[in-house]
Amino acid sequence: MTDLPNWLEPLPDSEQQRAIDAWAIETSTPGIELMERAGTGLAEVVTLRVSGGRIVVVCGKGNNGGDGLVAARLLRDAGWDVDVLMLAPGEELRGDARTNFERLPGSPPEPFDPGRLAGAAAIVDAILGTGFSGEPREPAKGAIEAIDAAADRGADAATGGPDRPVVIACDVPSGVDAATGEVAGAAVRADATATFHAAKPGLWISPGKDHAGEVDVIDIGIPSGAPVHPLVGLINSSVVAGIPTRGRESTKFAAGAVLVCGGSTGLTGAPCLASEAAQRAGAGYVTALVPASLDYVFEQRLLEAMSVPLPDIAGALQPSAIDTILERTQRAGAIVLGPGLGREPETFELARTVAARAEIPLLLDADGLNAHAGQLGLLAGRPAGTVVTPHAGELARMLDVEGDEISAHRLASARRAADEAQAIVVLKGDDTIVAAPDGRTGISRGGSAALATAGTGDVLSGVIGAYLSKRMDPFHAACAGVFVHARAGQLAAARIALEGVIARDVIECLPHARALQD
Repeated sequence: MTDLPNWLEPLPDSEQQRAIDAWAIETSTPGIELMERAGTGLAEVVTLRVSGGRIVVVCGKGNNGGDGLVAARLLRDAGWDVDVLMLAPGEELRGDARTNFERLPGSPPEPFDPGRLAGAAAIVDAILGTGFSGEPREPAKGAIEAIDAAADRGADAATGGPDRPVVIACDVPSGVDAATGEVAGAAVRADATATFHAAKPGLWISPGKDHAGEVDVIDIGIPSGAPVHPLVGLINSSVVAGIPTRGRESTKFAAGAVLVCGGSTGLTGAPCLASEAAQRAGAGYVTALVPASLDYVFEQRLLEAMSVPLPDIAGALQPSAIDTILERTQRAGAIVLGPGLGREPETFELARTVAARAEIPLLLDADGLNAHAGQLGLLAGRPAGTVVTPHAGELARMLDVEGDEISAHRLASARRAADEAQAIVVLKGDDTIVAAPDGRTGISRGGSAALATAGTGDVLSGVIGAYLSKRMDPFHAACAGVFVHARAGQLAAARIALEGVIARDVIECLPHARALQD
């Protein structure tokens, strides 16, 4: 059994949450009480976001609809004007949902009518629950589309006008797969999601994350100790506690010796940024392995790092450099391979050979990844830990699929790549996914729009490379690097202003990001 480390907040998938609920019902809390607590929390989320006006609660016939019926009852009891619209007749409801249908005071629920959404101050989506997957069918599909239309939140719309209703999703926006974040058809775009017991992976993984809005986790009183072990978790700030620090007895080599191999004509900035990021992340000794014809550029830029000129032709590293690179790995703790490397056939050959033969932890990025397009299996036999850091386009090339396939199935794609490469896969994005071959998966909270600028991927490579050089477990190193990198982006935006942040600003904020206490 694989357990998550304590720096990952468990995100149970749909099957696991059902098991947790069943365990709670069997050992401590009746299901009707869990539903009451869920509906209470949902009602509180609504009242926190709405100051007045009419509230429309749209209910399906399952337990998600039951949660919505509880919220509607409590809101009516508190004096709110609440319409309840049902997608199925009350006699089709079962169990606790039927009980709460019968408990509803005031006007009875009405069949769903899109026209009743007009003029609402808030719409509560309680249509489909965490057990949903695939594409919604009627009548749920039509109701979802009507909610998005009423809130001016079509697939290509912005947030709409000032008078549009606030949309609150119950547990998960209807149409979003709670386990994966996948959206196969119509899906509600919520301003906030009230989710119960714990957030679900699909609320933090795109495209589901883009539909969830602000996620409020409602404690419904399920005790700890459920015999359920999620493999997906949200990276939290305690991940930095495991990063080794320098002590009085440390030397520059003990603090972490990193090699950065890359660079080509027009692409000298990438290895420079990776090298500087590794230094700011705490590596004590950084060496840039670069084309000899461009060495002067690196000597001028990298004042605190060493540079080793390697054989090149017109700025492209040649296979004759392989022996020197491998010799250098014998005195280093990790190698970052690929930033600015270029896409000449000779450099691709170099990247594949070094990746296969280097006996130290490897961070593979940029053109080092492109060198392995369609050949991820070449990494599976490496003698040391491997971390790859693709964006969606790079991962598509590595898996030999279309880019849209990665965007639609981010979790599955990252896990497939981790399995094929037997490596840690860092699929970059606002929802950066860190997937290990054993199934453990860390998800970044994101929220760092400042990182949407050239060079920040090279910064991330340098940070993770530094942590690998400190002999951290590769999965821990990757998750810690993602967290510190995201927080550095937030600090840079606060210091400079979002639109002006460049990669060097993020580098400067790395020490503060690591040291900052929540």
